[in-house]
Amino acid sequence: MAAPGKVAAFRLPPLPTVGEIIKLFHLKAQKQLSQNFLLDLRLTDKIVKQAGQLKNAHVCEVGPGPGGITRSILSSGVEELLLVEKDARFIPGLQMLSEAAPGKVRIVHGDILTYKMEKAFPKHLKRAWEDEPPDIHIIGNLPFSVSTPLIIKWLENVSKKDGPFSYGRTQMTLTFQKEVGERLTANPGGSQRSRLSIMAQHLCTVENCFIIPGQAFVPKPKVDVAVVHFTPLVQPKIQQPFELVEKLVRSVFQFRRKYCFRGLETLFPESGRLERTEQLMMTANVDPTLRPFQLSMSQFRNLCNTYRKMCDEDPSLFVFNYREELKQKKKMRSLLKSSSEPQETAEEDQL
Repeated sequence: MAAPGKVAAFRLPPLPTVGEIIKLFHLKAQKQLSQNFLLDLRLTDKIVKQAGQLKNAHVCEVGPGPGGITRSILSSGVEELLLVEKDARFIPGLQMLSEAAPGKVRIVHGDILTYKMEKAFPKHLKRAWEDEPPDIHIIGNLPFSVSTPLIIKWLENVSKKDGPFSYGRTQMTLTFQKEVGERLTANPGGSQRSRLSIMAQHLCTVENCFIIPGQAFVPKPKVDVAVVHFTPLVQPKIQQPFELVEKLVRSVFQFRRKYCFRGLETLFPESGRLERTEQLMMTANVDPTLRPFQLSMSQFRNLCNTYRKMCDEDPSLFVFNYREELKQKKKMRSLLKSSSEPQETAEEDQL
C-alpha cells in the first residue's frame, strides 16, 4: 500500500519480455530500414532517465519497434505516451503494451517525418518560449537512415517555433550513430565539427549523454550508438532565418579541407564572385585562411548577419544556386561542342 500523501508508482503487469514479443510476432529487423532492437531494459531505463523528470509528463516515442524503451517510459509514470510507428509489423506488440497500461498509450501508424506534431498534445500544455520547457518530451531510438534528416527537420521547427515546438521548448532525447552524435556536439577545431554542429548548437543546448556499445543491439550494428539530449535555447545564437543559416553553413562546409573562403565563394554568381566574397569576409571580420571546422559560432553569426545585409541589398543573391550555375555552364559547353561537330565533319569530308 502506498504511504499516505504519496501516489503509488505505476507498474506494468507481468508481460512477455521484449525478446519473447519479437518471437511471438515473428519480428525481424529489416536492414533496408536500418532497424536495430535494444532489448536490455537497464539500458532503456538509462536512456529514459536522460530525458529528465517524466512523472505526469506527455511523451512522444519515435519508432518504438518491439517496445523496449516504451516499457521504460511507461514505468517512469508518464501521463500519456504517444507512439508513432511506421512499420505495421510492430503494431500488435504495441497494442499489447497499450492494453497493459489502460488510458496511457496512443498508437499512431505513420511516418514521423510527415506526422503533424503540432496537434499531438493537449493545448493546456503550451508554455511561452521564454518559460521553462513544457511537460512534453520526444524520445526515440532512431534508425540511422532517418536520424539526420529528422533532426534537421526538428531543428527547423525549433527555429520557427512550430511542429512539436509550438508548445514551447520541448526537449528531445534521441539515439544517433556515434559519429553523428560527435558531430552534433563537436567544438570549434574538433575533427568532427560540421554543418550539423552549427545547426544544432546555434538553436539548442546539445549534450552527448553516453555511448551504447553496438553489441547491445539486435542485430548488432557495425558502430556504437550515442544518446543525445537537446534543449532549445531561449535565444538562438544566430538570429537569422533557418534557410539563410543553413545555406551559408552548408556552403562553408562543402569544401571542408580547404580555406573557408573557397566555400563562401559559392554563395555568389561568377560575375563579381571574388569581390563579393572579399566584402563578406572583411565585413564579418573573418580570416579567409581558416578552415571551416576552425570557425567559432560568433564568426558564423557575423557571416550570416553580413550575408543577410547583402541579400537585402540584392535579393537575387539568396535564390542564387551554385550547383545550378555549374549545371548551366556544363550544358552550354555541351551545346557549343555539339554545334561545332557538324562543321568539323564537313571539313573532313572535303579533305
